[in-house]
Amino acid sequence: MPFCREAAQRIRFKYSDRISVICEKADRSDTPDIDKKKYLVPADLTVGQFVYVIRKRIKLSPEKAIFIFINNVLPPT
Repeated sequence: MPFCREAAQRIRFKYSDRISVICEKADRSDTPDIDKKKYLVPADLTVGQFVYVIRKRIKLSPEKAIFIFINNVLPPT
């Protein structure tokens, strides 16, 4: 489905207290694909809490590492 700017603005207006997040996997990654790529997360959700949500969705074992980058920057958890 192509990106629709009007739909995105409508969603941002409806959920103004949330932050839109798009998750993408690195090309060289061997982790499983995620079933959901777009999220509307509460503004008070920490990076650590979001990582927990992602780990559960891709069923990643505790011994495997996951790194979240925001605009090519690794934020503190």
